[in-house]
Amino acid sequence: MENQHRLITGYRELSAGEIAQMNRAKDIEQNLVGWIDELAAEKVADPRWLAIAKTDLQKGFMALGRAIARPIGYK
Repeated sequence: MENQHRLITGYRELSAGEIAQMNRAKDIEQNLVGWIDELAAEKVADPRWLAIAKTDLQKGFMALGRAIARPIGYK
């Protein structure tokens, strides 16, 4: 279904600039998480701290996405 986000409470249309910023954030997140996965595979860092770093980065990027998208009704 096209434009499904219009049917979800709180979602709004994003401008081209906002979409570009969301995509930029996703690219940066993918690179950072990929690097953490490389470090884990190479066993060159403490796996517990890598897991914490990965989780906190993911949470941070979720917050960044929300900051860019500014859902309706939330401040």
